[in-house]
Amino acid sequence: MKPIIKCVLWAMFLVLYLGCSKDNPDEQTPTTEPEVVEAYEALNVSYGPDENQVFDIYLPENRTASTKTLILIHGGSWFSGDKSDMNTIKLFISTLHPDVGIINMNYTLAGVNNPPVPMQTEDISAVVDYLSTNKTSLIISDDIGFIGVSAGAHLSLLWSYAYDTNNQVDMVCSIVGPTNFTDPNYYDNPLYQPVFQLFGNPSVEFLESASPYHRATATSPPTQLFYGGMDPLVPTSQGVDMDAQLTTLGVTHEFHFYPDEGHGWEGANLLDTTTKISTFIETYIETE
Repeated sequence: MKPIIKCVLWAMFLVLYLGCSKDNPDEQTPTTEPEVVEAYEALNVSYGPDENQVFDIYLPENRTASTKTLILIHGGSWFSGDKSDMNTIKLFISTLHPDVGIINMNYTLAGVNNPPVPMQTEDISAVVDYLSTNKTSLIISDDIGFIGVSAGAHLSLLWSYAYDTNNQVDMVCSIVGPTNFTDPNYYDNPLYQPVFQLFGNPSVEFLESASPYHRATATSPPTQLFYGGMDPLVPTSQGVDMDAQLTTLGVTHEFHFYPDEGHGWEGANLLDTTTKISTFIETYIETE
């Protein structure tokens, strides 16, 4: 056979072969199903040597590198309380916002010669660093939000305003949290002197540094405030003045005041609070 004819026949063979291979479903490259990311849960994860330096982590299934995490911080006047106190809030979030990660953390409790700040804000930093360092293996973003109650609300605001050096906080929610330790209604009232003793009777300068009211800036994250007008533990001015300060600074925020409630509430006002928090989460945590 002449070489030129042989080449033409070989070329025709290749065309026919490749064409048949393309049309034959048995010869196609098999497709692979997308990998399913399973939900992840771990309890009492240690982040330091103290027995209270532990947290629970709950991450949703099918999360991505854009999944954000809410950090819950319990109350207890800085020297007591436990992350289990936040279980109701944790359940509320996981039920209504199943695509959001949750960290429910304990922190080192304050005591004599062991003031809350900076000890407890350093604990929060350690947990945030853990999330940032392990975000790839956990499959989450390092964007976070905070929901705190009472002393935990104070710590949530303070960390978000003063210690968020990497701009990771997308929202912070304070439920009856102290905001200004130099407020005369707080500082000059004998009823609240145990608080200042716990902080070691520090200078006014230190109290300002530990007060979200004094640490807020124009770049502070969106903030939600909830306060009761009959609160025996936190003066009404703590919420009212914080609202005014954030307004002056131009910070996106909400202030919700229940005149007849104390240091916590239930019933219709609790439903109102959870509804408003849920909307805030939708706006600032679930959006990507």
